[in-house]
Amino acid sequence: MPDLTTSIRPPQRTMASRIKSIFSGSVGNLVEWYDWYIYSAFALYFAPAFFPKGDQTAQLLNSAAIFAVGFLMRPLGGWLLGLYADRHGRKAALLLSVLLMCAGSLLIALTPAYASIGVFAPVLLVVSRLLQGLSVGGEYGTSATYLSEMADRKNRGFFSSFQYVTLIAGQLLALVVQLALQKVLTDAQLHEWGWRIPFVIGALAALVALYLRQHMEETDAFVKQEETEVPQGEIVNNQKISKMRVLLQYPREVLTVVGLTLGGTIVFYTFTTYTQKFLVNTAGFTKAEATLISFWTLAVAMVLQPLMGAISDRVGRRPVLLFFGVGATLGTVPLMTLLGQTHTSWGAFGLLVVAMIIMSGYTSINAVVKAELFPTEIRALGVGLPYALTVAIFGGTAEYVALLAKDQGVEAWFYWYVTLCAVISLIVYLRMADTKHTSRITHD
Repeated sequence: MPDLTTSIRPPQRTMASRIKSIFSGSVGNLVEWYDWYIYSAFALYFAPAFFPKGDQTAQLLNSAAIFAVGFLMRPLGGWLLGLYADRHGRKAALLLSVLLMCAGSLLIALTPAYASIGVFAPVLLVVSRLLQGLSVGGEYGTSATYLSEMADRKNRGFFSSFQYVTLIAGQLLALVVQLALQKVLTDAQLHEWGWRIPFVIGALAALVALYLRQHMEETDAFVKQEETEVPQGEIVNNQKISKMRVLLQYPREVLTVVGLTLGGTIVFYTFTTYTQKFLVNTAGFTKAEATLISFWTLAVAMVLQPLMGAISDRVGRRPVLLFFGVGATLGTVPLMTLLGQTHTSWGAFGLLVVAMIIMSGYTSINAVVKAELFPTEIRALGVGLPYALTVAIFGGTAEYVALLAKDQGVEAWFYWYVTLCAVISLIVYLRMADTKHTSRITHD
């Protein structure tokens, strides 16, 4: 069992030490998101094992419902691990989150099928997703805070963009494993037992991430806070107040996180997680074709993150967010409509690359924008909790809403639903200040 409360020493910060710590934190982030996304990547294969026989859309609805259940735990994770990170350190919270993810992946890998244990199979699947949801809910806010605080002021957008570089890399790794297993195993073997392999890989990789995170440095911002703050809260009128009460003193910032996340999260899950099923279920591609298209599309998106992050360091965060907001508002309906009608891999790839370029206006800098809104003592909680609540309500249900709309014969309604969410976020971007110039991360 690792020591989650490693003593904190003010580091002698150099660019080399910043990069080393950012790398260690990012690799851990990659493993966490790999573990999270293999559920979606392999749902096409394990859905029949956990649910009674039915048509493909019905089975996917069941697996998507449990995917959404995992999202319900993310606000709790954002709250608990956010508090933990603000009290005991970013490093300690990141260690704890990867332990929870490891446990969830291992449980999925070992759970027997419905045919063997009946209703207990989907119940255990739910438990595993609750653990993973708790982990991811805490991971986002703490990771965003860690990367933003560890980066220097001049390159903060660039370095913090690696949160989504590794997040997308986690998805890519899940697809690589899927492509490899599709080559090595037959379709019947994948449905019977092959889908368990990626969850075993995820549990083992989490141990590697745990080792790397034990050797990270704590951020200067948290170390300086520890030197001046009374533990567990602040003193106001000679009375100690909780972190949650401190957070409530920043209602505008909390609502800003909700508003800027709303459109971004639903666009992200629509064009990354749900797209693979959309290509099979609507456009008529094979599972292998859909996986390959998704892989190369996400590879492009991964490369775009640091580019857009670096642009935000030059022109500001707000123009980049506005690029996303306008693009998502005007582009979602035509992109999804054309994607459902295309029958060539290159056509689908081209449409999705356009979607990735638009989406990167949000994904590349959303972490640093949120971190720049809050003071050090509540930064992880302020970033993590409102973000997780928004993602749980909109991002976590995107796939389910999309499949339900298709099942009811009104699939196009989902495209307009995504567009409406993008419009709301666009309004927030138009009204908010540029956090590059108003940042509350004051150290270098």
